[in-house]
Amino acid sequence: MPPILSGEDFTDLFRRYRHTAWRLETRSHYGKLNEDQPFQDWLAGKDPGLEWFKPWLRMVREELATGKRMERVRLIDDPPSDYLRWELWGTPYNLGVGEDIRYLPRDHPIVAELPDHDFWVFDSRTVARLEFDGDRFLGATLSEEAEHVLAALQARDAAWHHALTFTEYMATRAR
Repeated sequence: MPPILSGEDFTDLFRRYRHTAWRLETRSHYGKLNEDQPFQDWLAGKDPGLEWFKPWLRMVREELATGKRMERVRLIDDPPSDYLRWELWGTPYNLGVGEDIRYLPRDHPIVAELPDHDFWVFDSRTVARLEFDGDRFLGATLSEEAEHVLAALQARDAAWHHALTFTEYMATRAR
C-alpha cells in the first residue's frame, strides 16, 4: 500500500491542484461523532459557530478565486443520518465560497456502479483515496495509475450526471 498522506501534506493537495478537484463522499458519517464538539453542539440545538469551519472555507475561497473549481457529490440516505443532516446544515457555507456540492440518493440505481469508498480526483490525473480506520480519518493514498484515474473519472461523470443540486435536493425533502 502506498504511504498515507495526512495533515498539512494532505491539505496541500488543495493548494497544488491547477484546475479541478472533485470528491465522492460515500459514508453516512465521518469521524468520532462523540468527540466532534461543533457537531455535538448542533445536535443539542446549540449554535456551533463557524470558527472550526473557517480555515477550510478561507482556503477554498482563496483557491477558487484563482479560477479553480471544486465539486463533490455526497451520497445521502433517506432519511439522512444525523451526520448527513449536519453536512446539509453546513452546505450553504461551502456553496457561499464557491464549492459546488451535489446530493445523490443512496438508493439511486447508479450508486451500485460507483466505488464504495471516498476519494478526491485532482486535475483528472491524481486520485486521492481517503483512508479510514473505522471512523477515524487517516489521510489519503495517491495514485496516478491510468486504471485508477479512469475509474475515478467514470464515477465522477456518472455521479455528477444524476446528482441533485443542494436546492433541488432540499426541495425534494420539503415534499
